Amino acid sequence: MAVEELLWDMDGTLLDTTVVVPTAFVRTVHRLGGRSVDAAEVVAAYWRGTPEVILEHLVGRQLATDETDIYYQELERAEPDVYPGVREVFEVLHTQGRVRSVFTGASTRAASMLLRSAGLRADLVIGGDQIQHPKPAPDGILLAADKLGTDATQLAYVGDSPLDLQAASAAGSHSAAAGWGHMYDATEPADAVLTHPQQALDLLGARALS
Repeated sequence: MAVEELLWDMDGTLLDTTVVVPTAFVRTVHRLGGRSVDAAEVVAAYWRGTPEVILEHLVGRQLATDETDIYYQELERAEPDVYPGVREVFEVLHTQGRVRSVFTGASTRAASMLLRSAGLRADLVIGGDQIQHPKPAPDGILLAADKLGTDATQLAYVGDSPLDLQAASAAGSHSAAAGWGHMYDATEPADAVLTHPQQALDLLGARALS
């Protein structure tokens, strides 16, 4: 089937959060009295799901809501960069009357904060807190397809990490690797490998290979 809609990962695809998000986690763990952690350990825990789940793993205990709120306090300081070309692509999608859709493993709250801080507007934001199973499960992509009123096979999910591409495959969607992202792995199979966000527009109307 032809690709009719684009769905975007956020971290490492739309926004360069390589420094700001791990920093927020490291500071939060310190404020909560946890053991010393570094950015690499934070990134290695991303697959676990939302910030709340990651924090409990890093701190090593269950956390109350007011404790996890500390992470969002730290995230308020974040000033992520938008990857070159992303703003222009989002403007084209808006001009075409398309929904600028994002599915991220981060919570909806964290995603909204980071997108707002970066000045990048999305029309649909699905966070990891809205689904039961995190990537590589297809839950988020299937939910996005439902909200967009389309079939998952007509979606192209653009993401940098292997988990993004595996989730797209599990959903029956077109997997498009964001080759500019910090978690891009050239050994992970993808239906398309993009070197610039603009190339995602070329997928629209193209026949999916998956």
